[in-house]
Amino acid sequence: EGLFVLLGAGLAAASHPLLYVKLLVQVGHEPLPPTTGRNVLGRKVLYLPGFFTYARHIVEVDGKRGLFRGLTPRLISSTLSTITRGSMKKAFPLEDMEHVSNKDDVKTSLRKVVRETSHEMMMQCVSQVVSHPLHVISMRCMVQFVGREVKYSGVFSAIGRIFKEEGILGFFVGLVPHILGDVIFLWCCNLLAHFINTYAVDDNFSQASVIRSYTKFVMGIAVSMLTYPFLLVGDLMAVNNCGLRAGLPPYAPAFASWIHCWRYLSAQGQLFRGSSLLFRRAPIPAASFPID
Repeated sequence: EGLFVLLGAGLAAASHPLLYVKLLVQVGHEPLPPTTGRNVLGRKVLYLPGFFTYARHIVEVDGKRGLFRGLTPRLISSTLSTITRGSMKKAFPLEDMEHVSNKDDVKTSLRKVVRETSHEMMMQCVSQVVSHPLHVISMRCMVQFVGREVKYSGVFSAIGRIFKEEGILGFFVGLVPHILGDVIFLWCCNLLAHFINTYAVDDNFSQASVIRSYTKFVMGIAVSMLTYPFLLVGDLMAVNNCGLRAGLPPYAPAFASWIHCWRYLSAQGQLFRGSSLLFRRAPIPAASFPID
């Protein structure tokens, strides 16, 4: 378990600059002008700065250490999540499932997948609830870059401030869309992979086992794109109306709920904002949409 904690912390630290830039794009902070480029058809289009250009801008403003703003609470969140999942596995063990193949009848094979997915969903939901307060703090530390604030300067001071200003519920803003996204992702990914492996991949094929080993990975990439709006809405709600510039107009109105946020982004055509950080086409200016 200690090894998994270290590996999780290392992965979180290595990927933090990417998550940092993604969050700033998600809240709509575009400090650099778009540049002219050409698409695959050779037509001129406007592109917003990609990850490397954006990261270089952060370094110019805050130095190289600036790329790791909000890392400490994220590491704590990652550690809590790993420990919680490990504890859940020990408390509620699930014996290894036998290999599912097209030799199983429909009910047997489906029952195996449902059992595994339900167990995985339970662990994911509990770990998400436990780690979410530190996720909120990490998000707010990072978006302070937008307004150059220092409201959230440390983990303990941030905990005290959130509790004083928003109460216990302040630690769980954005939790519902995050959990919904995780649950939908798990069920769609596992069920799709199961049906493909069971009914589309023939056991007589020499590379069947290799194909099956990659099916869930490929399905995960595809499904993650479909569930991305839940991640976006959850992250925006974590910083919305918390007294920081990134959570207030002109970046976003004060949302009454995550559904309100979803409807607003949908009306603006921005439900996938931040999903790509390499080739970002500048959006066409939109008219003002009602948010009620």
